[in-house]
Amino acid sequence: MLSTLIRSERLILVAIAAGIAGFSAEHSLIGMGQAASLAGAVFLIAAIILASMRVAHHAERLATKVGDPYGTMILTLSAVLVEVVILAIMMSSSESSPTLVRDTIYSAVMLDINGILGIAALLGGLKHGEQPYNDDSSRTYCVMILTAMGISMIVPEFIPQAKWHFYSAFTIVAMIMLYTVFLRMQVGAHSYFFSYSYPKTRRESAAGHVDEPQSTTLSIGILVFGIVVIGVLAEIMSTLLNTGLEGTGAPPVLAAIVVAAISAAPEIMTAMRSALANHMQSVVNIALGASLSTVILTVPVMEAIALYTGQPFIMAMTPVQTVMITITLIVAAINLNDGETNAIEGMTHFVLFATFIMLSCLGL
Repeated sequence: MLSTLIRSERLILVAIAAGIAGFSAEHSLIGMGQAASLAGAVFLIAAIILASMRVAHHAERLATKVGDPYGTMILTLSAVLVEVVILAIMMSSSESSPTLVRDTIYSAVMLDINGILGIAALLGGLKHGEQPYNDDSSRTYCVMILTAMGISMIVPEFIPQAKWHFYSAFTIVAMIMLYTVFLRMQVGAHSYFFSYSYPKTRRESAAGHVDEPQSTTLSIGILVFGIVVIGVLAEIMSTLLNTGLEGTGAPPVLAAIVVAAISAAPEIMTAMRSALANHMQSVVNIALGASLSTVILTVPVMEAIALYTGQPFIMAMTPVQTVMITITLIVAAINLNDGETNAIEGMTHFVLFATFIMLSCLGL
């Protein structure tokens, strides 16, 4: 039993070993200069991704047991929790950028909607043609994302600096209210909005007996432990990354993209598998659900930290970010309004994702 557990969780063990090595060599790497610090940061980022994959794996096991919509909710919440932990640790550094939270949320939404959904719809469309899903879910997600981002990342541009703490407190309450109502709808009377009945193939039925799931308690325990490991790795990685990028002229949004990519890495794999299996509802729930959870859960936590420390973050998006988010949500609302996706719709989102990467490289 123990040997089987060790073999199955070897990725977390590798991440722990990387954390020990990083902690031991942290000061030496910093003393060796930027190149060594950056190499150490990349090494730890890889270790964080390995640990987050195991966190996502156990979240996926729990999700399989409870089914949709609870399943995708567990998946997205675990990814957002990883993101919040990394963000909180990176923001605790005196060298952190005041725009890191804003840029991370923006990057996560672009990655989830245009990256994950775009690539999944493109690949799935090329393989299966039109892929059905429940359009009630996409409409609900889009309007919630637009509302949450508007309140927390567009309106703050017009709030006087002297009154930021009042609006910050209001934002926390507003996000909690929005998520409470959404959660009640998602798991209550309107849970059918977020599910779709697919015919079960013989291959899927047979596959269900191959992998015997671990106990729920064990999955929860490893999930929590994995997040703790990620937090420790993130603290060391943050120091090395700041040292490695200092004075290099790297785009300010780079650190934010790294955080967003780390939390989204396991979701990308799950979404691609679902799209190729012609289960587009799972892709919609993962991509849009992760976007909504990122905004509606990350914002109140980080705003609470800002109120506690007395140091506000810059939450208002830049004009370029506002335009890109607006275009993204308009395209998503149009594409996801008929209950079917195809390769053309996937390509439109993928081009928007490529535009986001290009603008980030240009420092915009």
